[in-house]
Amino acid sequence: MTATTAVHAQKYDVLVLGSGHNGLVCAASLAKKGRKVLVVEQRKILGGLAAGEEFHPGFTSPGFFHDTTKLRRSVVFELDLVGKFGLKLRTEEAPVFAPEAKGRGLLLWRDPNRAVEDLAPHSQKDVQRYGEYRAFINRIAPVLKRVFDDAPPDVVNMSFPGVWDLMKTAVSLRLLGKGDMMEVLRIAPMCVADWLNEWFETPVLKAALAGPAIHHEFVGPWSPGTNMNLLLSEAFAELSVVGGPQALAKALVDCCKAQGVSFRTEAKVRSIIIENGTAKGVELESGEKLLAQQIAASCDPKSLFLKLVAPDKIAHRFETNIMNVRSRGVTAKIDFALDRYPELAGRPSLKAEYIRTGEFFDQMERAFDHVKYGEASTHPIFDCYVPTLEAPELAPEGKHVMSVLVHFAPHALRGGWNEAQKETLTANAMAALAQSFPGLSAAVIAKRLTTPVELERDLGLWGGHPHHGEHAADQLLVRPTPECSRYKTPVDGLFLCGSGAHPGGGITGAPGQLAARAMVSV
Repeated sequence: MTATTAVHAQKYDVLVLGSGHNGLVCAASLAKKGRKVLVVEQRKILGGLAAGEEFHPGFTSPGFFHDTTKLRRSVVFELDLVGKFGLKLRTEEAPVFAPEAKGRGLLLWRDPNRAVEDLAPHSQKDVQRYGEYRAFINRIAPVLKRVFDDAPPDVVNMSFPGVWDLMKTAVSLRLLGKGDMMEVLRIAPMCVADWLNEWFETPVLKAALAGPAIHHEFVGPWSPGTNMNLLLSEAFAELSVVGGPQALAKALVDCCKAQGVSFRTEAKVRSIIIENGTAKGVELESGEKLLAQQIAASCDPKSLFLKLVAPDKIAHRFETNIMNVRSRGVTAKIDFALDRYPELAGRPSLKAEYIRTGEFFDQMERAFDHVKYGEASTHPIFDCYVPTLEAPELAPEGKHVMSVLVHFAPHALRGGWNEAQKETLTANAMAALAQSFPGLSAAVIAKRLTTPVELERDLGLWGGHPHHGEHAADQLLVRPTPECSRYKTPVDGLFLCGSGAHPGGGITGAPGQLAARAMVSV
């Protein structure tokens, strides 16, 4: 055996596979409980989809995701991220700007009182209805939080604790009152377009609200079940993180180090070591072995069980269930280095930090139509974020970074992704963005496109899906499969702690936090 293939065995209490924000939350939480933890990361940088990267000299991306409003406050407080590790939460809400092709657009606040100024010119009726809409969301939010902030009931081994959990959820739903309870049961399976059409008459308002229900997913606004995504997005919204996901990742890394967590970067896992049905550690591509009593995988479940676990180590039925998890990535990303903030059409004096395009439901649906047939949308819709308005350190003085999520660009592009396809997508995106930012092209210093295929290649995301599996009713309520819906998997000692576990993807920290609790209780 040569020196380069020599096997080394290092023993830890816990190995965390992947340094995404959920993996970091899990690692820090377990280290606080006295566990000896090692985080194993295949890339040079830590943070996964939340990592900030310098994509042009002096210009740093804020991370893949934009929305940090769903970050659980219990995670922030338990890890003391604000008090000890420099995390900054906004002191007031950041509105979303929804441009219009003809008009001033809509600056949308969650606070109905602040939304009046922009809503009134569109519809006085919608001013009143928006207040009622927010009041309804506030009433149902505690029930949704009860379901999606706790570990789910054990649907496989329905013991007394599992039955009790179901009973508590049913009781909390009943406490809404008959009217709101029946309304929640009615609207959860609906398409987001139908439900918002019941509330409002202003197209750009409805489109702006619907964005989070369809972003990153293989759905359009008329797809059944998308309303559940909207309800969850609204129910969990809090004040966002200054500087975006990269600021959260930095605080979590600092927190982990303070708790004694160790890190191994550029360490790609080849396989999970399993003996007699129990996970004992991992073998790296280098041949090195890392041993531990428990393993927490923050990678997506399909990559874990279909690539890292030998087929003879899991039951065929479970393997089939994992294979059936839908992970069809449809989101690309463009990072722009800008020499100035480009003026917004119809609102040149406004410097919006968050911009969400899509003016009509039909426009959004047509953008989605392309991916059904393996095509990238010729007129995509966007979720834009300019983090340098609040975190100017991400760019040279006076310059800006704009991060643009491009919907819909499929992982399974017909004919595959190549340079010509990437250039076409970039050109179509620039043309569509110019309708909202007519001066964007002149302001661009540099740009970087990341396709779903590159998300799969560089971050190990199956299908290039940033949520580790689509957010659909069947993949949210029991996530990812019944056998491992409570973080523990059929392989003893192997747990899920990433976005593929309950309660799902996005910047929340909840899967990492809940997985750590499950691992401590074993």
